[in-house]
Amino acid sequence: MGEADKLQTDIIEINSMDVTFETKVWEKDWDLIMKTPFLERTIDRCGDLVSNRVLYINNVKNEQEVIQVANQLVAKGTIDSWILVEEYAEQALSYFNLSKEKLGVGYYYSIAELVSIYLCDTKYLLHFSGDATVVKGTPQDWLAQGIKVLEDNPNVAVFNLAWTNNFKSIREESESEYENCFYGYGFSDQMYLIRTVDYKQKIYEYYNAASERYPKFAGELFEKRVDSWMRENQLLRATYKHGNYLHENFPRRRSWRWFKKRYSLTNFFS
Repeated sequence: MGEADKLQTDIIEINSMDVTFETKVWEKDWDLIMKTPFLERTIDRCGDLVSNRVLYINNVKNEQEVIQVANQLVAKGTIDSWILVEEYAEQALSYFNLSKEKLGVGYYYSIAELVSIYLCDTKYLLHFSGDATVVKGTPQDWLAQGIKVLEDNPNVAVFNLAWTNNFKSIREESESEYENCFYGYGFSDQMYLIRTVDYKQKIYEYYNAASERYPKFAGELFEKRVDSWMRENQLLRATYKHGNYLHENFPRRRSWRWFKKRYSLTNFFS
């Protein structure tokens, strides 16, 4: 088999793999994410490998209004389905041997992620927090590259795009680097690509002192627990060297004008 034939075979194998894209909304951001092109553009920039697109709805005041808009997104083809987080919260906590008491205030920062992992039935899960998106100019095959990293490296537990364009700083805190990725410790719930089966295990009760760097106001949250599990088991994250994601907390007082101006800085709406 020639090199070109092998490359084509790799592409076919990746295309046959199931990938779920999921994100979440809540009271302070659902309208900006669901009533603007934001969600559609984010999904588009994940490429053609996504086979299932799910929106998780959590902690909203007017549930029926949000559901109505979610149904419109399904009809439009932007998403395949939506899920109310609270309908599965107790099941997910029981499955992972967790509770509201164990998570503390971290429950509110973690329950959507735990439910999404609990319900995911595809081989890979691609997560973006509601206020995170792919920066324009990131190579179109970034997701395929991430899948290949996870396929080839069982000691890599998560793949993510770079969270900053300051690659020097990422390099300095990494353990090693190769052609497409930096490798090191750490985990963020802003954006991740994972092997679903790994995260469906009872992995959320590890402790590592280095994980105390996460904000104390957020309690024993999901990302802190994952970070401890990875460190205790010498599992690495792979950070892509050729593309970024953008994460920016939406201000309390915001408008479509603010939103469009902010994200035009990365040519998001061009």
